[in-house]
Amino acid sequence: MYINKFVRIATLMGCSMLFMACGDNRSVSSPDGRTKIDFSISEAGELSYSVERDGKPFIDASRLGLVAEECNLNSGFEVSAVEHSSKNEEWEQPWGENKQMRDHHNEMVVRLKGQNDVELAVRFRAFDDGYGFRYEYACGREDDKVTVTDELTEFRLAENGASWSIPGNFETYELQYRNLPIAEVEDANTPFTFRTESGVFGSVHEAALYDFPEMVLRRDKNGVLKSDLAPLPDTKKAHVPSTFHTAWRTMQLGDKAVDLINSSLILNLNEPSKIADTDWIKPHKYVGVWWGMHLGTQTWVMGKRHGATTENALRHIDFAAENNIQGVLFEGWNRGWENWGGSQSFDYMQAYPDFDVERIARYAKEKGIELWMHNETGGNIPEYESVMDEAMAKYASWGVHTLKTGYAGGFKGGYLHHSQYGVKHYQKVVETAAKHQLMIDAHEPIKETGIRRTWPNMMTREGARGMEWNAWSEGNSADYLCVLPYVRLLGGPMDYTPGIFDIDYSRARADKGRIMWNGDNTHCCIKTTLARQMANWVIIYSPLQMAADLIENYEGNPAFQFFRDFDADCDWSKAIAGEIGEYIAVVRRADDNYFLGVGTNHEARTLSLPLDFLKEGVSYEAVVYADDTTRDDPEAYIIEKRRVTAADTLEVAMAAKGGAAVSFMEVED
Repeated sequence: MYINKFVRIATLMGCSMLFMACGDNRSVSSPDGRTKIDFSISEAGELSYSVERDGKPFIDASRLGLVAEECNLNSGFEVSAVEHSSKNEEWEQPWGENKQMRDHHNEMVVRLKGQNDVELAVRFRAFDDGYGFRYEYACGREDDKVTVTDELTEFRLAENGASWSIPGNFETYELQYRNLPIAEVEDANTPFTFRTESGVFGSVHEAALYDFPEMVLRRDKNGVLKSDLAPLPDTKKAHVPSTFHTAWRTMQLGDKAVDLINSSLILNLNEPSKIADTDWIKPHKYVGVWWGMHLGTQTWVMGKRHGATTENALRHIDFAAENNIQGVLFEGWNRGWENWGGSQSFDYMQAYPDFDVERIARYAKEKGIELWMHNETGGNIPEYESVMDEAMAKYASWGVHTLKTGYAGGFKGGYLHHSQYGVKHYQKVVETAAKHQLMIDAHEPIKETGIRRTWPNMMTREGARGMEWNAWSEGNSADYLCVLPYVRLLGGPMDYTPGIFDIDYSRARADKGRIMWNGDNTHCCIKTTLARQMANWVIIYSPLQMAADLIENYEGNPAFQFFRDFDADCDWSKAIAGEIGEYIAVVRRADDNYFLGVGTNHEARTLSLPLDFLKEGVSYEAVVYADDTTRDDPEAYIIEKRRVTAADTLEVAMAAKGGAAVSFMEVED
């Protein structure tokens, strides 16, 4: 059990060892002293907080509290105790951007007494990279029920500035980013990233979201950004026990844009793993039958263009085995796709007749390849929950350890994807999958809030506009890809499905019978260079990383060597350069090898990157896959090899919309 592997480097310090009351000090500061949080209570017993950064106002006095039908959780309180403590320890996770983690924070718990025996605590934790707080209450009711109708939490930023976000939406995250002045944002989903006029970078989000609706930010009638919770069909926000705690409301902070990417705040606000044996949880690379359906050259449903056939499956398994790829995904393998857009009813255990799942599973095992299963629900949650335990047991009997889920469609009964109902369902899937030793890749998900620490089989999820938008819409621009790491990826891994090499879809266009299944796709194409597609394997972190193109587009292409060498199971990561919407450079280490991904927006750009992240005293062969800037061709690239050390600087020239991918392998001197 990996939670027992951590090494305590400093135990609870501060006012006491055991969270005992420490006078009436209603402030807590980060370990470096730069961030200070103050708690206040009015004569009417209403709660608020404010924050200073480097001695200057950062969050002006902002309301705290919840609104519930059965008890008052927002006024009439008196402070009964204030408790302070500190923690400084290292812990290890079985996979992640960084396997060795440090949790260093100061904590303040303000305990309050309210009317009718109501008890409320506001727990604050201040880290060097930000802070979080949550509500913990006990309503003292025997019927064990509280109906939450609103949350009063405000975020009164003391300064205006620039922001990057998607609109607040309780059904989808697959929306375009907006770059707006903070003061002009009417609503926003989280992460909500911004830079104040004085240069502080911040991002509002939440951590450890369970049994509660998601939070979005919405400007109220007083012009203040406050929490808004996804409603249930009865218009209530949540039905919860009378003793409960909410998700953490979080604020990541940094002096540079890349500081937000390098923050460990979200994971540190989640609990240790509940899975004792994590040896079966293995990051890996995969290919699959997927992209052809979006291009319209293949179909999910059985027919002459069916993608998930036995023949196609065996071909993909062979390709994976020959190219150092560990997994293969098949969408459209099971009966029910003929109901798509209608009853949304799927059979999660019965394969189409042209997909011999038992033969395919045996062949995958012989070749040492992980077979993925795919469950599209179409939003039919009651049907899926009624059979998913049995279906997952069946997958496990086939030797399957990875399951991709999908929720493309409205939930039945008027429930919203991001409501308490949705959050509870997504979690039920994760826990049921853990019972059957299945890793989860969730599409159309609830947003990532760090629960992967507690449930490390929750590997990756979509939760933004992914690659498929390039197949049948205006697509995702290079500018979009330079915002994604600073907003969506602050929450956690994303299954973007990168790596398209056929930039203009010349192979698909040659298929005159392809299907325009989601509108006219004749003018669609990838909006980046091939080198940037490779860089995305590094930049867009996912422990399950896909080479998403048709496998025939990789065969014989020298650039595919980068993916063969790439290791999705990294040990250490760092964003080393970047500005939001402009460019990004990320490096990851796996064992003794390093992989660098660099990308720019619509502007050509040259970056000089110190290689001081490499191990000192060691020589590496750097293989650089970069844009051929002498040619006006997005598929044109160059491959250069050079010997480098940590003392060197690498100059990377990128075409407009371009990028570069670099592998660093140790060599003998």
